[in-house]
Amino acid sequence: MKDDAFIHLCQPDANKSCGACCGLYNYADSTKDSLSRRLRERTNYFRETIRCREDLPDFFRTVKMSEDTRKIYEVIYCCEYLGFLDDAEKKVGCLLHPCQNDGADMREVSFYGRELCEGHLCPSYHYLSREEKLALTNIANDWYLYGLCVTDIDLVKSYFRLISERVCETPSPARLKENGLGDIILNFFSFKISWPFRSSATNRFGKYYFDGSEYMINRIDYNALGCKGSRFNSIFLSLSSEFQNMQELKEGEKLIEANIDEFARAYLQ
Repeated sequence: MKDDAFIHLCQPDANKSCGACCGLYNYADSTKDSLSRRLRERTNYFRETIRCREDLPDFFRTVKMSEDTRKIYEVIYCCEYLGFLDDAEKKVGCLLHPCQNDGADMREVSFYGRELCEGHLCPSYHYLSREEKLALTNIANDWYLYGLCVTDIDLVKSYFRLISERVCETPSPARLKENGLGDIILNFFSFKISWPFRSSATNRFGKYYFDGSEYMINRIDYNALGCKGSRFNSIFLSLSSEFQNMQELKEGEKLIEANIDEFARAYLQ
């Protein structure tokens, strides 16, 4: 599948998928534990109660009343019909899809409707290169981290540009399966979850911060830190960074540089 001309970023394989366009990461509490619990309870309730379209209004009302509906960005809709597609909870997706309902397509009751849900392709389809898409789909092994990364175009392109410059070529997806290179890349993208200098602000998501229905791009005040900038600025913004002083900035740069160094050593050996 991954050698075909079209790379399906939404549902790339049996081990992961992305639900970002359904508002998955727009909940105020969007940790993996919280989202897993939300999706699990919603999915179980759907499977227990939905037998036909007529059952959907009660499901919708129950979900709206029972779940925490607080959001980061008010304008982005969080779809009530997003759930787990498999018992192992490896894939997230539409509970109304015909593949989940013995061929019955019930997506017309959703906020976006069947036509938009069926035909929508996020910007990552257009802006990520084929090599970047294949690298992500081959390396990422978890729905939560995969969805966070595949939709962060700046983070993906900045990182692959840096490692390509370091090894003086664009690493092929096949080569990334060798010498633990995929694990090194995965360690970098795991900063989306474990980054020690992540802002504690509840209205931040990547490089954006939100105020109700308004959104703005965050800026790091390097002058206040005592320098003119960092070559890792785009990565720092994608990781929702907030540095208190120059020492923290330097520590952040060392973490990124250490990963790039590790990749280059493994790639060039």
